[in-house]
Order: sequence, then C-alpha cells, then structure tokens
Amino acid sequence: MSERRENAAFLSYLYNALLADVVAMDGRGELSFSGERAAIGLSVPSRQALSSAVTDAVTEVLCIGYKFRFLEQRLRVSLSRAERRLLAAALIAADYEGDAAYVRRKVQFLGSCAVDGIYAFRLGALREKWETIVRYVPPAFSSQDLKKFCAFLAGESANKIYLKGSAVYGPDFTPLRRSRLTGEEDLRTEIVLADAGFIYCLGEVEDSVGDFLQKYYAERAIFS
Repeated sequence: MSERRENAAFLSYLYNALLADVVAMDGRGELSFSGERAAIGLSVPSRQALSSAVTDAVTEVLCIGYKFRFLEQRLRVSLSRAERRLLAAALIAADYEGDAAYVRRKVQFLGSCAVDGIYAFRLGALREKWETIVRYVPPAFSSQDLKKFCAFLAGESANKIYLKGSAVYGPDFTPLRRSRLTGEEDLRTEIVLADAGFIYCLGEVEDSVGDFLQKYYAERAIFS
C-alpha cells in the first residue's frame, strides 16, 4: 500500500493497525519512504487471510482521515477550533456505516493499492455526497446547535464505550485510536467518532472531561 509522503501519517496508522495480525501470521511488515511516496510492505503466508483487516483499515483512513480533512477545508461555521473538530467528527460518525459500506465495495483489496488513488479515482460519488452534507450546515451553525446534534446522535446510538484516564475503549475493551486520523489523538474527538450512545467512566475523570461529558452526553455518561 502506498500514499503521498505528505500523508505518511495515514500509512503509519495502517501499519500499526495491521502489524499485530501480520505478526500473528508469522509475517513481516515494513514501512518505507522513496521520493514523494511512502509505502507499507506486508508479507504473510496467506494474503486472503489478511484481506479483510486491510480492507477495514483502508476504509477507516478514507472514511475518517480523508473525510475529516475534506470537512475541515469546506465547513464554513463560526465555531472555535475545538468545536469545529467535534462537528466534523459528529458528521463522520453520523454516516460512517453507510460511507464504509460504499468504500469497502470500491477497495476490493487484491494485494496492492495506492490509497490516494482510490480516493481520487473511485470515490467521486461519495465526495459529492459529502459536498451535499457541507451545504446543509449553515454558516450560522452555533455551539448550541452542535450540542443538540451530538445529543441527537447519542440518543440514536446503542454503542457502549469505556473511558479510563485519557484512554477510550470499545465494547470489547480494544483501545480506540481513530482520532489519530484527524491529525492529533484527542479523547473528545475519539468519543464522538465512536458514535457513543453510552459512556462508562472507569475511575476518576478530569474536570474538563467531566464538563465535556455533561455538556454533550448528559445522562448517557455513567460514572463508577
């Protein structure tokens, strides 16, 4: 798998997401840079056994990393930087399953791919959909509107996640790190990207995090 060198962070995400599976298959992985391109080479006994994990990881990069960048560049709202990040994450979470199903059909991993090429040449219809969503968000979209939108998404979701310290975990206690695809690992963005319906807080929570949960998730945050 390859990418433009400027998107090497996306490849690093893919590499870290897949390495455990590769090692479990007695395989090898290598991340390399050559000129303007960066690449991952994965060597495993059975390509087919890894194809599903590769497809899922590439889908995350396209539906989160690329979409976040797309929204950041096009949303015209008078929100703070932190609120703009949350809005973009909420828009991603709202449509993630539908976007991912579309992208998986386009990826069809066969052994090699250029991630930026898939985005540029296979996802035109998806980008048109994203453009439509951007047009639906008015410039006057406010902090209160963001709060209502996040509350609506939480009310529609049955997803359970866990919060311990500064780490977020899925229902099977797998660490969630999708926020890395937004350019920085961030607990608040992680929670929104997870399309959380219920948040179980294990142990003490920092005051600022508690304020965030109270503001955006209210009764859906459970403290132990």
